[in-house]
Amino acid sequence: MQSQEPQGHSYEVVTEALTRRMGRAPYPRGPEQWTNYLCPVHESDGQHHNPSLGVRYDPRQGKTMVRCWAKCNDEEVLDRIGLRVRDLWDRLPERDPNRRISNGVHGQRFGVSERRPLTPVERAIAAASFPILNKPDLGAPTGPAENVDTYVYRWHTDQIEGAVFRMRTPHEHGYAKSFWQARWNGTGWEKGGFAPIPWKLTDIREALDTGREIYVCEGEKDVQAANRAGLIATCNAMGAGSWTPEHAKWLRGAGRVIVVADRDRPGYRHAAKVAETLTGQVGEVRVMQARDGKDLSDHFAAGHMLEDLEPVQYLDRPQQQQQQRFRPVSRTRSR
Repeated sequence: MQSQEPQGHSYEVVTEALTRRMGRAPYPRGPEQWTNYLCPVHESDGQHHNPSLGVRYDPRQGKTMVRCWAKCNDEEVLDRIGLRVRDLWDRLPERDPNRRISNGVHGQRFGVSERRPLTPVERAIAAASFPILNKPDLGAPTGPAENVDTYVYRWHTDQIEGAVFRMRTPHEHGYAKSFWQARWNGTGWEKGGFAPIPWKLTDIREALDTGREIYVCEGEKDVQAANRAGLIATCNAMGAGSWTPEHAKWLRGAGRVIVVADRDRPGYRHAAKVAETLTGQVGEVRVMQARDGKDLSDHFAAGHMLEDLEPVQYLDRPQQQQQQRFRPVSRTRSR
């Protein structure tokens, strides 16, 4: 006979484990409402993130639900905080002998279900075998945050829409990076989000008019690195997971778009989402990555040329069976 646990016991177990590993939820809500914590899989790097791991208790099932809105694998999330699947239930559910138990396929919700095939991005992440990153211990802050850079987002008419502010806070053992965004009200900045437009819209319009290829990076720093190499590049505000079909529509009609994926799980998911929204709207979409390092900035810093970018297995599907080494149309080399 199964032991009876008190109602809501699983919610206490999960939230206590998350708090120990990732800190308290910034905006706690009631157990039966979604509360967002930092995800221990893709938000444990010590950088600023908008918490994206939802936790909610279902009293009808006597179960706590854990769901990463960036679609990290549930079993991996639990493993990072020292829990198992059974910890999601106040009392383990009775098994249905006529159905098979899930083997924990990436992205699949826990419970009794049929096996499903991996998606391309799940296969890409599995093939890459990314190491598990631990949150660095930077120690206590030693000074106030300072603005390192400001990325202003403008409409194609050059009208200011908003900005992303890149901050750096000194700590005992290094610096913590963070970002915040604001919208322009005509006379000053108001903290908060702004319209979903890509960065450097005037450059995108130039590419559409001249037939040049467009590079889509994960962040503004990599766009700047691409610009220094003589390329037209863009990104969305606030990095991985924030690209939408509204961003994609501004690239409609481009002959060729190269999505440069960061070499990590959220970077692959972000690149896959960008490529998906562009498919059918542009002539060709490629999904590439740095030969060394995490991103395009690291790629150039390591001394590699643009044509040394490597295709991301399972995500890069070039047209006309172009399986040979990547060759940019512009053949521009980094400077």
